[in-house]
Amino acid sequence: MGRDRDTTAAASSSGKRGGRTELDRPRYVTLPIMFVLAVIGYVYYVTVFSVIVDWLGLTTAAGLGNAVVFTALGFMCVATYGMAVLRDPGHVPSSFIPDMEDPQASIHEIKRKVGVQGGDLRYCQKCSHYKPPRAHHCRVCKRCVLRMDHHCVWINNCVGHANYKVFFVFMLYTVISCIHSLGLLLGFAYDVHKSQIPSGVSLRTSHIIYGVLLFPLALAVSLLLGWHIHLITQNKTTIEHYEGVRAMWLAKKAGNVYQHPYDLGAYENLILVLGSNLLCWICPTSSHIGSGLRFPTSYESELEHLPR
Repeated sequence: MGRDRDTTAAASSSGKRGGRTELDRPRYVTLPIMFVLAVIGYVYYVTVFSVIVDWLGLTTAAGLGNAVVFTALGFMCVATYGMAVLRDPGHVPSSFIPDMEDPQASIHEIKRKVGVQGGDLRYCQKCSHYKPPRAHHCRVCKRCVLRMDHHCVWINNCVGHANYKVFFVFMLYTVISCIHSLGLLLGFAYDVHKSQIPSGVSLRTSHIIYGVLLFPLALAVSLLLGWHIHLITQNKTTIEHYEGVRAMWLAKKAGNVYQHPYDLGAYENLILVLGSNLLCWICPTSSHIGSGLRFPTSYESELEHLPR
C-alpha cells in the first residue's frame, strides 16, 4: 500500500505541488549568478591566456595539454553550475499522504510541540500538504523542498533532493579547477624567480592580483566541499546537522544517546547520495536517488540483522 502510494505520488511529480506548479517558480538571472559566471570566466581567461601563454605557451605540449585540461574543467564547472541553477530541487506532490500502516516506512517524522510528548505528523500550513521525511519549507522559494539542505543565493535555488549531487559535483570541479590554476600560477612564479624562462617574461601586476583573489576563493570553496563531504558520510543535510546538535543535547540531558536515523555507515551513505558506480561520482547524474518521499534508515538495517 505504501509503495503504491509512493509510486502514485512520484508519478504526479510533474503536476502541481501544494498549489504551486513547477513553472510558478521564477527563473531569472540574479546578481549572484552573474557574479559567479564572471568569476568563472575571469579565472579561465587569466589561467589560459595569461599564465599558460606567458609561461608555457600554447605551442608546447605542456602548455597545450594544460590548456585542454583546464578548458574541460571550466566546461564542467559551467555545465554543473547551470544544472544546479535550473534543476528543480524536488517538490512534494500534492497527493502525498503519509501511510502509517506502511510496513516499509520504519520512521515517521513528527513536529515538535513544547511541553507535549510526541506530536502530530508534519504538516505545512503554507503549502497545505503533509511533509515527507526530511522535507522542509523554504521561505524564499515559498514551497516545501524534498530533503532540503539549504537555500543558496549563489544559484537562486534551493539545494535539495534532486539537485544536491549536481551541486556537490559543481563544488568538486570548482575546487579542482582552483587548485590547478593555483598550481600553474605558483609554477610560473617559481620559474620567474629562478630565471628559468625567456628574458622579458615576468610576473605582472595582474598576476599578483589574480593570485591574491584566487587563494581565498580556493580556500573557501575547499572548506565548503569538505563540509559537504562530512555531511554526506553521515547522510545528513545542513538542516539535519543543526537539528542533530540540539537533539544530542536533549538526549544527553535525558541520559540517552542520540543516533541520526539515516546514518547507514560512511560507504553506504556515499552510495545513497553519489550512486553505486564510483565513476559516476564525478558525473552530474541522479537516476539513483529515487522519489525522495522515503529514505532507508538505520532502524531498518538493525531489523534486518535481528534473529528470526
